[in-house]
Amino acid sequence: MPTDNDGIMVILSSPSGAGKTTLVNLLSEKDNYKISISHTTRQPREGEIPNKDYFFVDDKEFKRLIYNQEFLEYAKVFNNFYGTSRSPVINNLNSGKNVLFDIDWQGADQIKNKKLDYKLITFFILPPSKEILFERLSNRHMKDKLIVDQRMQQFERDVLHWINYDYVVINDELKNCYLKIKNLINAEISNGSKDYDPQFIRQHVEKLTS
Repeated sequence: MPTDNDGIMVILSSPSGAGKTTLVNLLSEKDNYKISISHTTRQPREGEIPNKDYFFVDDKEFKRLIYNQEFLEYAKVFNNFYGTSRSPVINNLNSGKNVLFDIDWQGADQIKNKKLDYKLITFFILPPSKEILFERLSNRHMKDKLIVDQRMQQFERDVLHWINYDYVVINDELKNCYLKIKNLINAEISNGSKDYDPQFIRQHVEKLTS
């Protein structure tokens, strides 16, 4: 049974290339934060460590986990499955650890709809412009222009989900973005005043989608 001593859940979502994974890693360096490690059927990227960055599994194993209802959320993104195991998350929360989620809007919706008895704060990360996003994706996928084009097309759809999040933060400069998220989390926990301008965010989204 959840209590006041339980941890909180913090979700970071973003279109591909906006920087949520880097931000999750920065936040996890704070005391008392644990990253929820997702299962995925995609292949590891260069530098990724199995069982640290992701649990890399095949389609058969992923479907077995779905069948056994072991996921708190799961979704198919760019033809690969991603999912969050329920047990490690609940165990961490019950032991007072805060859990960070690096998941897309589909997973965020599923966790919100479960209405778990733990505090949940959701963030949607946006790039400063489509041009900068294109540059970031091009640097990540230097050898495959098709992947970049797919990600940019998906961005047009993903960005529409910003409205479903508690906060939207623009990742124009990594340190500033990190501090903004950290301050908003602290304000939520302490019921303090929040430095947040919804009108500015709305105008930024309109620029990105025009």
